[in-house]
Amino acid sequence: MVFFYLIFAAALVLVDRLIKHWAVTQLQPLSTIPLIQDVLHLTYSENRGAAFSILNGKTEFLMVVNTILLLVLLYILLTRKMKHPLAMVSISMMFAGGLGNMIDRFLYPGHFVVDYIDFRLINFAIFNFADVCVVCGVGLLMLYYLLIEGKEEKKAGPEGSEGHD
Repeated sequence: MVFFYLIFAAALVLVDRLIKHWAVTQLQPLSTIPLIQDVLHLTYSENRGAAFSILNGKTEFLMVVNTILLLVLLYILLTRKMKHPLAMVSISMMFAGGLGNMIDRFLYPGHFVVDYIDFRLINFAIFNFADVCVVCGVGLLMLYYLLIEGKEEKKAGPEGSEGHD
């Protein structure tokens, strides 16, 4: 079953790479394409920081931290430390998003990440598909812990209660 989660993550990375390739080759010269005027645009942007451009210019630090996090997520996937399918899907999504952005940092001179989704309705930061994977993965993991993990622990009962007088 681990194979399924790795294939799922690989498919997400492939989608991310294809969209970013399009953004670099087609969108960059145009700069921005309004999908819904003043609400949602496709805008080429190079992010040299982390989310919302925090730690801008600290690319080496970001690459080290991202590599460590990717290795932890890959370890969780390969060892099935989390058994529930929702948790494994969420880990796969976070891994894919982190890997997609890490590929950008190694691929492009200047170690930037290609962003292109420009949600202007609330003046939000420009982001990409990999970021969506990370955010959705974190959201699913939170749902897992809030709605499923606690119930599974209650069903199992308190640890160590068997065999005590």
